Amino acid sequence: MQITCLGAAGCVTGSCFLIDNGKKYLVDCGLFQGGKQMEALNRQPWGFDPADIQALFLTHAHIDHSGRIPKLVKDGFRGRIYTTLPTAELCKILLLDSAHIQESEAEWQSRKNRRRGEPEVEPLYVEADVMACFPLLEVVANNQVINVDSRFKVRFRNAGHILGSAILEFWSNAPSNSCKVVFSGDLGQKDQLIVRDPHSIFDADVLFIESTYGNRDHRSFEESKQELLGAIRYSHRHQEKVMIPAFAVERTQEILYVLGEFFRDRLIPSMPVYLDSPLAIAATEIFRQMKTFYDADAIAIVNEGHDPFDFPQLILSRTAEDSIAINQTPGPAIIIAGNGMCTAGRIKHHLRHNLWRKGSSLVVVGFQANGSIGRRIIEGAKSVKIFGEKVIVRAKVFTIGGFSAHAGQSDLLAWIDHFRNPAMRVYVTHGERGVSESFAQLVEKKFQLTAHVPDIGDLIVVTPPAPEVTAPRPASKWRRDVARLVETAEALVTIREQSPEALSAETLRQVEEELARTQERLAKILRGARESADK
Repeated sequence: MQITCLGAAGCVTGSCFLIDNGKKYLVDCGLFQGGKQMEALNRQPWGFDPADIQALFLTHAHIDHSGRIPKLVKDGFRGRIYTTLPTAELCKILLLDSAHIQESEAEWQSRKNRRRGEPEVEPLYVEADVMACFPLLEVVANNQVINVDSRFKVRFRNAGHILGSAILEFWSNAPSNSCKVVFSGDLGQKDQLIVRDPHSIFDADVLFIESTYGNRDHRSFEESKQELLGAIRYSHRHQEKVMIPAFAVERTQEILYVLGEFFRDRLIPSMPVYLDSPLAIAATEIFRQMKTFYDADAIAIVNEGHDPFDFPQLILSRTAEDSIAINQTPGPAIIIAGNGMCTAGRIKHHLRHNLWRKGSSLVVVGFQANGSIGRRIIEGAKSVKIFGEKVIVRAKVFTIGGFSAHAGQSDLLAWIDHFRNPAMRVYVTHGERGVSESFAQLVEKKFQLTAHVPDIGDLIVVTPPAPEVTAPRPASKWRRDVARLVETAEALVTIREQSPEALSAETLRQVEEELARTQERLAKILRGARESADK
């Protein structure tokens, strides 16, 4: 098997990996984001013929993982797009919104070019290209092994990042090349709102692991809630507005969830909360329809008779006129608007109207890519250009990492710690290069695994695993392996002992099988240790 890194390698966005197992497949097909130089990569040649791709496996709906699918279809792809139900539904609205942005930006640039006598700009894709994607979507259930063909299998596991996000497990059974490859996708934090915790994986020959926050941990969720409370109270006291640039999927719903809790518990004074994003409004409706994917805490709120994403103070701003009216209305308010990196969308208008006002707040709750307006602000820029106009930064800036949908460093390491193959190769992706490199070094030091940060264009050859070594292990090595296996067994027992309604029959069977394999491996190591001691 050969895997070519075509995105999210040495950078955060543009996730795309080509798998060649005799047939060709893609993992993700995302947009590059974060400044003109990065976005120019969206128009580069694919490096393969889209018509040759048999199937695409989509980890989740975020545009940096899904946003180039319409261009792939436009350029000849006709295979299946395997993904989960929430991802399929969210992609429909996200990709249509992306097409609108592509068309609008191309028209804006074309008008400028016409005045200068330069060629017009074609959009990357249009709405018709997005609509052509929908018949190709193939919804799959989590935890079920899918036989893609006689030599290739895949299983989707919950990644705990956003609703429907998945870890991908691949098995190649090609002659002389039987191996397992795991793509983490984007992993979520433990105990995140709405979604369940990431699924633990125990076996792989090759692991592709994200590293968006591989160099740091987030503040605790409770600390983050207190910071949000502080921002709201600060601006309310000054009779100004709180601006929250938020991604339409997951981050918006988490903020609504928390604000509803604040109002119910009377932790903040009553004030308008504007959800100023048609896309986020549509995404929130999809979230309401996907209750079977909620975690236990979100289900409990539903069972108490509350909508986790609604409260009396919430005002949905669907039209441009609704959005304009917000900044014509005096007094304190909370504005949630897209996009999350402040590079496009209605948030830019709110920044132009409020960023220069003392007493206003900018609450940054998501990752800000290099080159984005949001990144420049949190790095201390005294002014930024918005719609060609210089705007002074006088608002108080709050950077609240605890709302991030990405796992921090400790959670990433804890997830890797479940793997039990000492020969596993690790490829660190989906992070800024310096972050990925420092995380790779940490993985090597902590787990004695070989870790590498690939570049875009790198070809990785996945070879069959070497036969298991049966020679006696050094005492320190087998003790460490025993400790890890015992921890794994305890975790599996904990999962098995959950209430019956929490586990499907298929999940319970897989847990039992994994526990049996863990116990067998533990017994084998202990036998080897005893034999070594006898000698």
